[in-house]
Amino acid sequence: MKKPLLPLIMVLSLGLYQAKAQDGVSQLLRTAPDDATKLLNAYADPLFKGLGTGINNGWANTAKSKGLLHFELRVSASGTFTPTGDKSFDVTQLGLSNNVRLAPGSPSTSPTFGGNSGATPAKLDLYSNNGNKVDQFTLPGRITPITPAPQVQLTLGLIHNTDVTIRYIPKVKLGSDNIGKLGLIGFGLKHNIMEDIFGGIGGKLVPFDLAIAAGYTRLNYELPLEVRPSSGKVPDASSVGRTDFSDQRLEGHFNGFNLQAIISKKLVFFTPFAAVGYNTTRANVALAGNFPVTNGLATYTVYTDPITIKRNAINAFKVDAGFQLDLAIFKFYASGSLAKYKSVTAGIGLSL
Repeated sequence: MKKPLLPLIMVLSLGLYQAKAQDGVSQLLRTAPDDATKLLNAYADPLFKGLGTGINNGWANTAKSKGLLHFELRVSASGTFTPTGDKSFDVTQLGLSNNVRLAPGSPSTSPTFGGNSGATPAKLDLYSNNGNKVDQFTLPGRITPITPAPQVQLTLGLIHNTDVTIRYIPKVKLGSDNIGKLGLIGFGLKHNIMEDIFGGIGGKLVPFDLAIAAGYTRLNYELPLEVRPSSGKVPDASSVGRTDFSDQRLEGHFNGFNLQAIISKKLVFFTPFAAVGYNTTRANVALAGNFPVTNGLATYTVYTDPITIKRNAINAFKVDAGFQLDLAIFKFYASGSLAKYKSVTAGIGLSL
């Protein structure tokens, strides 16, 4: 059976192949909430920052406004590269409790979501409060060193050299339950200030366009999980009646804001541009449902909705450069961004 095109594009764009993401996150949740939060935060750091960078990309590839009621529909995607310093983390520096210890012979450094290929994940031993070893698990390996993010947007020209842009992806299932669901919404404005300064003769007096643009994007992602009790374990007294693990899920909400100044010059059908700006992203990630954690030789404790992470993922200046090709009603775009998390964006559009 053929899969719908948009979900298929998103599966490839997000790079969450098969059940790797689900299995990886599940391994981080074998410990109590405080330790699991520290492990998830460290492991997923490049994912948070990569998605934060990606959703702030691709708003505009030219400073020139479109003109009253002219519109453009575009589909594009960004790929954000994990820098070397964020490809791994030291388990011993996270401040884990004494119940979670590095296994003998295990490396202390473990790959992050965007780590190096072939890097060996750390192994952790889990101890009860009585000092008995009750479990051992391996942290997840890398998923992908490039974090993708999709952009689907419609831009409409308004009066006074201003464009308004709407981004929207309805919440859709990405191929299978193991990959999750994604939705996106955003709003942006761009204003060509060159026309304000020079009026209708701006293009004749100054050989370029200059604009100020701002955009806000919210990306919502949900990943179903399957964290089950270790074989042979039974719930302790505090967990009886809370052993339904069917509704486990990771919920992520990423809010990005991008403000930039853009300069461009149209040369027949080729328009190069450069931009400098500031972008921020707020990540809110939570685990919902009941999660079992081994606490003794024969028992486990159930934690309900155990983790909530709220953090600023991106808060930095960036420089963009790229181009737009105008081929009749079709447009092609490509650009790159320089910041701690470097990224590239490419797409295609239909403009009338």
